Amino acid sequence: MKKLLLAGAVALFGLSNAQMTKGDWVISGNTGMGFNSVDTKTKVEGQSYDGAKVSTFSVTPSVGYFVIDKLAVGIDLGFTSITTKEDGDKSTISSFSVMPTATYYFANSSKLVPFLGAGIGYASNKTKETYSGTTDEYTADGLAWKVKGGVTYMATQSLGVNLGVSFDQFSNKDTFMGTEFKNTVNTFGVNVGFSYFIKAKAQKGDK
Repeated sequence: MKKLLLAGAVALFGLSNAQMTKGDWVISGNTGMGFNSVDTKTKVEGQSYDGAKVSTFSVTPSVGYFVIDKLAVGIDLGFTSITTKEDGDKSTISSFSVMPTATYYFANSSKLVPFLGAGIGYASNKTKETYSGTTDEYTADGLAWKVKGGVTYMATQSLGVNLGVSFDQFSNKDTFMGTEFKNTVNTFGVNVGFSYFIKAKAQKGDK
């Protein structure tokens, strides 16, 4: 029994030889999915009305280059879709972002590698709304930034499984009928995905 527990501990926390040194590359793909239903019912003269139902989907492919050991800088691409349905009406907000980022991996002798990252860049939000059979669309471009953190489990020396959280903010300014206004959208998400670490080619003289 002790040997079995020891083997399990080694499998989970055992030595990690992840490629996270200067000159290496990391390619990641994270996704977050969720579905929420506000089960609110209101009765008016015997007629029931349901609350809004919201579904969300996001995906974030990225690539990074280790400028020093454990620190990768690169580009995150992001796509998020949020759909709200209520009483036959529908609203969909689709966001696309391009963001330079920096991520630090707290690599150690364990297969569990914590990480923290941040980035800032450009984002575009497209909103499509259908109310009472009428559909309107409009697009807003602006500044976006994010912070992220979590842990990567190194299944092999090169392949890691990610579990993390992130906070994103999008903001833009516009003018409507002579009035200036500012929109800010905050998004908190839980993400799962993978990272593939590519070892830099050995240089001449390396052992």
